[in-house]
Amino acid sequence: MKRRIGILGSTGSIGTQALEVISKHPDLFEVTVLAANNNADLLIRQAAIFKPDTVVITNSDQYDKVFNALDPLDIKVYTGSESLSQILETDLVDIVLIAMVGFAGLKPTLSAINAGKAVALANKEVLVVAGQIVMDLAKRKNVPLIPVDSEHSAIFQCLTGELSEPEKIYLTSSGGPFRGMNRDAMRNVTAAQALKHPNWTMGNKISIDSASMMNKGLEVIEAKWLFSLNPDQIDILVHPQCIVHSMVQFRDGSLKAQLGLADMKLPIQYALSYPYRLNADFGRLDFSSLSTFTFEPPDREAFPCIDLAYNALAKGGNMPCIMNAANEMAVSSFLCGKISFPEIPLVIEKCMNTAAFEQKPDYDALLETNNRVRTMAAEYCKSLKG
Repeated sequence: MKRRIGILGSTGSIGTQALEVISKHPDLFEVTVLAANNNADLLIRQAAIFKPDTVVITNSDQYDKVFNALDPLDIKVYTGSESLSQILETDLVDIVLIAMVGFAGLKPTLSAINAGKAVALANKEVLVVAGQIVMDLAKRKNVPLIPVDSEHSAIFQCLTGELSEPEKIYLTSSGGPFRGMNRDAMRNVTAAQALKHPNWTMGNKISIDSASMMNKGLEVIEAKWLFSLNPDQIDILVHPQCIVHSMVQFRDGSLKAQLGLADMKLPIQYALSYPYRLNADFGRLDFSSLSTFTFEPPDREAFPCIDLAYNALAKGGNMPCIMNAANEMAVSSFLCGKISFPEIPLVIEKCMNTAAFEQKPDYDALLETNNRVRTMAAEYCKSLKG
């Protein structure tokens, strides 16, 4: 039987690449639900091609446009986040790809898990802000949570079939567009420069996170929950060639690594087809053309977001949620030209030092934290520019 796929965030970078993967295997996959926030035009085009049962446009202002375009195709159209969660609880999908960006991905992830759906997770923030809640629910519901991030997919693939727990994992990083620069040199960098990743094509938010290396900090927290690790078991290595996507070290000192070209379609396909590997026309590594692999520790002074993430993980409770909300607002403010690039970690640190801490937050407490800190961060961004 075909696997029925729901893609949340279908118009973003991961969502569009997932549809490319699915289009190559029409005998194995069927798109039954597509969801997007604002990009109505692309959502309409995707729905016209893949003919899902249901489409959700969460921005209600775009509902009429999407409905009028898809109603003649007999495609159901809904709007709002509540509708999205309710649809995930129906029998329409077997596996849900969470490709939404930011805190917004948390509620539908919980809805999908609660309904017993397999989850392919391409949203770091879900486990950053609510790792304990998400993993506990997945365990209770016996639901597979399959990582899509290239680094976590690499770790997942290295651990598949192993009977021993990892001693340590190494998350690799390209170093981003500003590798080798100090903080003073980054003072006048532009959003366009920060968005120009040397190896990967990604959405705006994750590209800025990569430039600040907050992306790697988020991945550390995500890895802690996905693989049941302590912070001191997770290390970061800068690997500019982006061939080794991450590594696992075992108790006997041996290392396993997953290698491949920088193409997100590979981990996307693996997550959708797991535990099987499918044929693919992705590029192949030519080792004869690779002159060298290099690895180096990250410059934590130039990229303080790494230590902010480790500190949030050590503190626990709602602190990762505080950090994440502040980062989302700081990134948005930088993209709009309201703050400078080095001020992103300043906004995050300020919020982490001043926001109310809660040791054992539930979902409602995390939602309140997210909303409160976003407001706090926005005000602080205004004061920096004022």
